[in-house]
Amino acid sequence: MKGKILRSYTISTVSMALVLFILGTISYAIISLLSTSQQVREGVVMIVELEDDLAEGKRDSLQTVISAKPLVAAVDFISKDEKLADEDFRRAFEVEVKDLLADNPLPDSFDVTLSSAAANATDMDAFVQELKQLEGVSYVSYPAHLLEQVHSVLDVMQLLIFAFGGVMLIISFVLLGNTVRLSIFSHREAIKTMKLVGATKWFIIKPFLGRSLLQGLLAGVVAALLFVGVLFGLQYSLPGFEVAAQVKLVAIVIGAMVVLGVVLSMLFTLVAVNKCVNMRSNNLYLY
Repeated sequence: MKGKILRSYTISTVSMALVLFILGTISYAIISLLSTSQQVREGVVMIVELEDDLAEGKRDSLQTVISAKPLVAAVDFISKDEKLADEDFRRAFEVEVKDLLADNPLPDSFDVTLSSAAANATDMDAFVQELKQLEGVSYVSYPAHLLEQVHSVLDVMQLLIFAFGGVMLIISFVLLGNTVRLSIFSHREAIKTMKLVGATKWFIIKPFLGRSLLQGLLAGVVAALLFVGVLFGLQYSLPGFEVAAQVKLVAIVIGAMVVLGVVLSMLFTLVAVNKCVNMRSNNLYLY
């Protein structure tokens, strides 16, 4: 009997660890994808060309005004001399631009990195018109069609990610609940005996809760070790993948797996044992 109970306890712990590992891995992947999506959204650059011979003080003031806009993530000043010295720009011409033209015809400009709030086309149109009306701005250009496509694709991707994450969360909870329920079922003889000798409900439930705490903690630690092992395996096989760059996220996922293992194990155990205790003895084997 003891061997059967130990085997059931081991199987349920391993099953719980695997479910926590899957749940943690999927959560890590979802968070990473959402973070990448945010970076892509904030990678679109708008070019704001400035009027010739704009005073430095006026230019700095204009940069401050643009930086304060809600659709702006960052503003970088690019001088006409920097543009002319750029090798990629000069490579587009067969002759040196300096030799071809006496003066540098390129304007000073701001590279305005748009924030994720720029997803709304109406807000973007209003923002562009507002920039064009600013004193010192001569021309504004940005990839409107590309921006719309990027945000449209990312919106669909995020919807699919959340839907997939929600389905996996429900499945994980169901699997964890069934795992704990089967583990409690293996103790039905002990529960029946304690009920027959007049043990109170709390007296019966208490040892199961203590055991579930240890079981959840052990399952969470095993799941965390598996998760870390997979991450280092990916780092070894994928040169561009760096665990060190995501230490905070990895630590949060590991902590969540351990805490979730303990909380869910105790919660499902409480529900299962309470249900088992409240059942009549002749119905206990139907549980």
